Amino acid sequence: MKTSFYLGDMWNEMAREHKPELGFKNAGLPFDEWRGTALRKLMDLLGPMPEPACLDPVVESTEDLGDVERRRVILTTDRYTKLPCYVIVPKRREGRAPAILCSHGHGPFGKDSVAGIRTTPEREADIAGSNYDFGMQMAREGFVTLAPDLRGFGERRDPYDPIPNRDLCNVNFIKGALFGVYPMTLNIFDFMRCIDYLETMDEVDPDRIGMMGLSQGGTMTCFTTAVEPRIKACDIIGYVNPFADFAVRDGNFCGSQIVPGLYRYLDTFDVAGLIAPRPCLLEMGENDDCFSFDYLKHGYEETKKIYEAAGAGDLLWTDVHPGGHAYSGRKAPEFFKKFL
Repeated sequence: MKTSFYLGDMWNEMAREHKPELGFKNAGLPFDEWRGTALRKLMDLLGPMPEPACLDPVVESTEDLGDVERRRVILTTDRYTKLPCYVIVPKRREGRAPAILCSHGHGPFGKDSVAGIRTTPEREADIAGSNYDFGMQMAREGFVTLAPDLRGFGERRDPYDPIPNRDLCNVNFIKGALFGVYPMTLNIFDFMRCIDYLETMDEVDPDRIGMMGLSQGGTMTCFTTAVEPRIKACDIIGYVNPFADFAVRDGNFCGSQIVPGLYRYLDTFDVAGLIAPRPCLLEMGENDDCFSFDYLKHGYEETKKIYEAAGAGDLLWTDVHPGGHAYSGRKAPEFFKKFL
């Protein structure tokens, strides 16, 4: 162990030695016992969720786009909060269709890119850079898709910035920490309320709901699916990299993607392992310039061990593609059609 003046060196040394207390490979428990223990701890770390309010859904507008209909919907999730989203409904369907929650990541346009809003050159470029309109793409594959704004993004970004040039994810994390309430937990809660809404829709089969997301959206897909059993299958795009690498060593994370004490008990691949035995697709770009492919590969390998311990190794799919930090689109349609 080396000593240093610097906090950064201390964190790296701690991470090098660290073994999460409830990590699957450290706990030494059979899968079912481990999953129950680890899931209870994760729910404890996430802390309290708001009291649900009446959804009071308002369909503000509807666009006919030929093969699909895109609706702008406002939901009330809790006593303080309105949630804007796009719901895209395929016109050709037999009976009730499966549905997919679609989560955006960091970026200036929130849900709009995922829902295929192309009203400016900047939005076009955002979609093109990450093949980002997977909400629209999956609707055209026959799924009802719902894309909300995460808290602090898109239409939910605070209009005031009292101290400019600070990361608002971190500012909101610190504000929440004063109350013991965290942005990740609030976003998971919002996705649960989105499922509540999907279950009311005549077009949706409530027993066939999945989730997918890129980058921070991959974080949200991983954690929401781990704790929400109504999600039957998920596609985690460009996420599941070990905390020691992307978070501690690189500092490439923010307050919207953690809760206090998380790494003491679990790594990202442990959270992904909690999804087992439900089907999960991990997308990894060989030229990802945000989360290194080596990190993603390591995360997949550890997740695979957990899936195999659950007797569900064949339900963990991968899409290793030559692109960057982006949605591949090569396997997701097949994956969701098979498992939803």
